[in-house]
Amino acid sequence: MPDEFLDQLRAEDRAARYELASGDPQKPYTVVAERDGAIVGFASTMPARDKDLAGYGELCALYVDPEHWGQGIGVALVAAARAWLAASGFERAALWVLAGNTRAERFYSNDGWAADGSRRTDVVWGLTVEEIRYRRELCGAPEGQSALASNFPHE
Repeated sequence: MPDEFLDQLRAEDRAARYELASGDPQKPYTVVAERDGAIVGFASTMPARDKDLAGYGELCALYVDPEHWGQGIGVALVAAARAWLAASGFERAALWVLAGNTRAERFYSNDGWAADGSRRTDVVWGLTVEEIRYRRELCGAPEGQSALASNFPHE
């Protein structure tokens, strides 16, 4: 996505669009990270929208203000999102990553997600983008990995 577009995004503006109080696992659920009273990141989940992934949860948004990268906020948010999906009865989850976003691909791979070969063209906030789908198990070892390999270091 163009830098000028990304530069205008603010977590507070995005979070205002979400219903944060719903405990219904069939509705989107958002958890926020705050520091000194300001929202610095959020993660949103919902049942997977892909027709071939019936029964999956979806991590549909994860954002951390770039000024707060490398502080464990993204790790905490994705862990909270996975925990919510698992507690809501989902055993597996999916997410979509912008093609070529190597930072996000590395982040999700380190968390046990793996590309499943599915690609799509989508319109995100008015921009046409190419995306790659990732999936993982929520209970037990991530797909294709042993239980020992699923013990990732925590920040």
